[in-house]
Amino acid sequence: MKPKGLLIAVVLLAVLGGLIFWSNKKQASASKAPTDTTTKILTIPDDQFQEIHIKKLTGEVLDLRRVDGKWQITQPKELRADQDAVSSVVSNLASLTANKIIEDKAADLKPYGLNDPTLDIQITKKDGKTDELLVGDDTPTSSGAYAKLANDARVFTIASFVKSSLDKKPEDLRDKRLMTFDSDKITSVALTTKGQTVEISKNSSNEWQIVKPQPFRADGSAVDTMIGKLKDAKMDSAAADGDAAKKFAASPKGAVVAITDASGTQSLEIRRDSKQDYFAKSSVVDGVYKVPADLGDALNKTLADFRNHKVFDFGFSDPSQLSVKGVTYTKSGDKWMQGSKTMDNISVQSLIDKIRDLTAIGFPDKAEGDPVFDVSVTSNNGKRVEKVTIRFKAGRDYAQREGEPSIYELNPQFVKELQESAAAVKEAAPAAPAKKK
Repeated sequence: MKPKGLLIAVVLLAVLGGLIFWSNKKQASASKAPTDTTTKILTIPDDQFQEIHIKKLTGEVLDLRRVDGKWQITQPKELRADQDAVSSVVSNLASLTANKIIEDKAADLKPYGLNDPTLDIQITKKDGKTDELLVGDDTPTSSGAYAKLANDARVFTIASFVKSSLDKKPEDLRDKRLMTFDSDKITSVALTTKGQTVEISKNSSNEWQIVKPQPFRADGSAVDTMIGKLKDAKMDSAAADGDAAKKFAASPKGAVVAITDASGTQSLEIRRDSKQDYFAKSSVVDGVYKVPADLGDALNKTLADFRNHKVFDFGFSDPSQLSVKGVTYTKSGDKWMQGSKTMDNISVQSLIDKIRDLTAIGFPDKAEGDPVFDVSVTSNNGKRVEKVTIRFKAGRDYAQREGEPSIYELNPQFVKELQESAAAVKEAAPAAPAKKK
């Protein structure tokens, strides 16, 4: 190789080595750099918040205080607080971070709107110590707002959504529920409507039972649906004015529901005006509020709406024994037996389905006609035995459960199909003989 070529090769090798050294050094420096460069403004555990005082530039004041583990609004007046809404405010304050630091030592706060802050938030912790956050003007791009701690010379910017999450009114944070009962601890529900009171309570099996005007089986789903509507009922603050109260007072009396749980009884009265709008007055909160029509409709019920229309209670649990027209079938393992005979499972299951689907179309005061046949079902591992007698007269079928006064009028077509299914139960086909090898 010529000397000139050798010299060029040496230079190129040196350059390449320098590049590799510089690259490795840069990667090593990058690996040592901190992964989190976020500037923390506040770091307070959620459970250490005791009070939050928010003062606005307009002079409005909002005070929140934690009492027995629950947040309450104490200013401008005492109100129940929405625990989730307040928890959102607490969460944003607990780990407040800055988008960027604008000045390390700001001599003049006026350019940032921090001399007269939009929000002045004072936090009192359980140990009595306080932190004060000042939030000023929006940034020129409106993507954030200027902020600082009262005892810190630095000026930060925070995200605009954070400012919005802290800029709250009492109506934003108050508990808007019209009823505050605990669904899991309800002991009774009393609904008065259309001149009749229906009282429903839980029995020893924790199932809904109608106790007034007479003891009847209740439709648990219908009761739970009504309770769910009441639990979700919230005030429309915009409609809580004198006009709503006037409309309520001028409207005819509607439904009144009283719910009792472990903490006591609370009530709600619903009225409908001439324009078919519903208004509600609760024993829990002051004022009258316009409410959705579906709440009014949920309370516009009669005794029949809460009665259990199903003749049998075994539902989708597997019966272990059933008897129709004096013929008894017993479950043995995965087979249905009639005495020593193995029955066809599909035909027995079809009969079970027909029994399960027996549904009342009405509740007459008495059953007429002579008994046609009896149906008995044993389920829940032998703990539940239901016996029903079916009668027929003049084209109408009636059912009565043993030990109960209630009469269920049945759809004649359903009874006919039940009888046909009972007649169609057959023995299982004999097993095919094993093939000879």
